[in-house]
Amino acid sequence: MTAPAIRIRRLRCRFDGEGGPVDALRGVDLDVPRGAFAAIMGPSGSGKTTLLHCAAGLRTPTEGTVELDGTDLSALDEPRLAELRRQRIGFVFQQFNLLPALTAEENIELPLRLDGRGPDSQRTAALLAQVGLAQRGGHRPGQLSGGQQQRVAVARALVTDPEVVFADEPTGALDIRSAREVLGLLRHLADRGQTIVMVTHDPVAASYADAVLFLADGLVVDQLASPAAAAVANRMAVLVESAERAANAVGAR
Repeated sequence: MTAPAIRIRRLRCRFDGEGGPVDALRGVDLDVPRGAFAAIMGPSGSGKTTLLHCAAGLRTPTEGTVELDGTDLSALDEPRLAELRRQRIGFVFQQFNLLPALTAEENIELPLRLDGRGPDSQRTAALLAQVGLAQRGGHRPGQLSGGQQQRVAVARALVTDPEVVFADEPTGALDIRSAREVLGLLRHLADRGQTIVMVTHDPVAASYADAVLFLADGLVVDQLASPAAAAVANRMAVLVESAERAANAVGAR
């Protein structure tokens, strides 16, 4: 059997909070198959963004292992980890993180330049066409809508042919129409074999995924395959209610 795109075992992450140590992750086990589109959801403070950042090599966990296509991230020193992030991981941020002085083409090509590689104009043009922006390559971010900027960000995440694309609330800053455009693009990429892991708070966004993983208090507590938005919303309501009860119980002590 082929190894999963992402393999996580016994993942723990503790950091210092205002009131003392915070256990953001408390022993997460997770496999994401190649070519899967996985959504991660959970109440505020459940650890979903921390899990995404650990999986993408942006944060070092306190314990446990993260393997990307068989490579153990904990075995890499910082220069090799940075190289892996540049070459094998794509990341889509909620706020786009495009450089305003660069055109769409130049923003897409930036990861290649940072890695010391010359851009391929044909490859850039193909990515612009893939995300529906074939005629917008010369436009700067300020000349593009929010949905168009996010599609540029997706193209930038794809330019290195990464094994996995991570997306952190990629539709959180978008209107409904733009969000549908970006989610449709991610679904299309997954259908073509790209592995995608997305953190979202939106049940409709989660319904575009192949499976939804639910986190609560730093642990994976449930999952849904072929999720419908209503089923996701119902499960989230239960988790949020449970989290509120727990918080109230702590406050009453």
